[in-house]
This record gives sequence, C-alpha cells and structure tokens, in this order.
Amino acid sequence: MNYAHIHIVLNHFPTIGTVIGLGLFIAALAKKSDDLKKSSLVVLVLMALLGIPTYLTGSAAQGIIQNDAGVSPTAIELHQNAAMLAFIFLGFTGTLAWLGLWQFRRFSRPPAWNLTAVLLLTIATVGLMLRAGTLGGGINHPEIRTEELAEVEDIGWRATAQSFIFDHSWTWPAGETIHFIGLSLLFGVAIMVNLRIMGLIKGVPFPALHRLLPVGILGFFLCLTTGMMFFVGNAERYVAVPTFFAKIAFIVLAGVNLIYFTTFDQPWKTGAGDDAPVTAKVVAVSTLVFLVGALYFGRMIPFLE
Repeated sequence: MNYAHIHIVLNHFPTIGTVIGLGLFIAALAKKSDDLKKSSLVVLVLMALLGIPTYLTGSAAQGIIQNDAGVSPTAIELHQNAAMLAFIFLGFTGTLAWLGLWQFRRFSRPPAWNLTAVLLLTIATVGLMLRAGTLGGGINHPEIRTEELAEVEDIGWRATAQSFIFDHSWTWPAGETIHFIGLSLLFGVAIMVNLRIMGLIKGVPFPALHRLLPVGILGFFLCLTTGMMFFVGNAERYVAVPTFFAKIAFIVLAGVNLIYFTTFDQPWKTGAGDDAPVTAKVVAVSTLVFLVGALYFGRMIPFLE
C-alpha cells in the first residue's frame, strides 16, 4: 500500500460526509431542531479535519502516478487545482461550524449570521468537492471525462501560490513567524484547558476556560494556513518524510478531541474546586500527547528528510 491507495480511500469521506452534513443541516433548519443542528455541525467539523490528510495524500499520490503511461498530466493538474479550492472552502466551513458549536455551548444558540454562513459555505463546498472528485476520477478513467482536456482552461491555484511564495523573499520568514505565533496561541490555551481537567488550577471553573477555546482555534487556523503555504511551496520535500504524515495524524486526532471539550457536558459541568470525570481526564491527557506528538514530528522533518 502507498499514499495513492490511502488517498483513494480517504477522498470518499470528506466528499460524502459533507453532503451528509449539508442534508442534516438543511433538515435541522427546516425542523428548527438544535440537536440536529449540533449533529450536522459536528459532521462538518470532522469532514474538515479529514480534508487535511485527504488533500496532502493527494499530492503524494501525484508523485506516484504522474509518470505512468496513460495518465494525463493535464487531468492531474485540473484535479489538483479543483481540490485545492475545495479544500480552502472546506476549511472555512469547518471553522465556522466549530464556532457554531462553541456558540451553542456558550450562548445556547449561534447567531443567524453563523448559520447562514455555514449553509452557504457548505453548499459551495459540496459543489467544489464533487467537481474535484469528478476530475480525480477522470485521471485514470478517460471514459468518464465529459470534456476534452486540451480545450480546458483552468486557474492554476497551486502554481499561482507557488509563484507568489518563491517570487517574494519575505513570504517564507513571515509565514514561519505567523506559524509560531499560532503554535503559541494553540499550546497556551491547550495547556491551560487540559491541565485544569487533569486536576491542576482547580480553583478555575472549566466554563471560564471555555471562553479561551476560540483563541486556540485561531492559533490552529494560523498554523494550518501557514503550514499549507509551506506544503504548497515544496510538497515534494514533505511527502518524502514519513514523520510529516505522523504529524498530520496527530493534528487530526487532537482536533477530534477538541470537539469533546466544545460540545460534551462532562467538562462543562466542572466547576471551581470540582474534580473532572475520568473520561474527561483521559481526553485531556491524550490531547496533550497528540499536540506534543504533532510538534515533535513536525520539528523532526528537517532532520529526517
């Protein structure tokens, strides 16, 4: 098995899952069901997290099949451009969906603008992902192509991004600076929240720390944005290092754990002086392990490439 196999398996989840999330969300709005809204938002956040390894393994798969006979480089590039645009929209959709979950817990319900933005972004994301999936299927299946590749004009999102990164000397050091600011925000909030659940600083109730979660998400968003900039600028370097995909796996697992602290009642009911339930402590310990693992394997990339 190689990354091409993994990509073929993974790409079904964010595509089909986002369609399911959209269906649930529309049903929730129609029935005015808060529980269904929460469920649909959770699905959209999970699909956004799965979109990260899906997109990254796609770049690794390109290096495996691009020299195969019968594979069209134009078809690969069209799929790559469509996938990058779909991934960007999926990321914004997942971020706003998580914000909606946080607002449900904090204020009982998210504002109308959040629900409207999630709905419109999800509709656009579904369309973009279906197009990316169709173009991806056409790479090895010319019989399902609906247009002549030679006649297709498409915006080279990845090539444009690469040109911008390499044509401006300030982009890489600026990206590194923003990346480490994001890490500081993410780890600062994560350490406070998880140490509180583990039994330290028991004088602070969890709902007080819950207010800091958007700051941690901001840090995560900064890390993800700048990290994708690094990846797009030099994908061949990263996909060749096994620790890179270990880092991505830890990031996704930490993101899944974040949903627990955002939506579940157990940590929320932990007041000042209270001892958190065992389940919450297990999640807190594993979250710190995942974050440290992501930091460690990311830092090891320059030494193992």
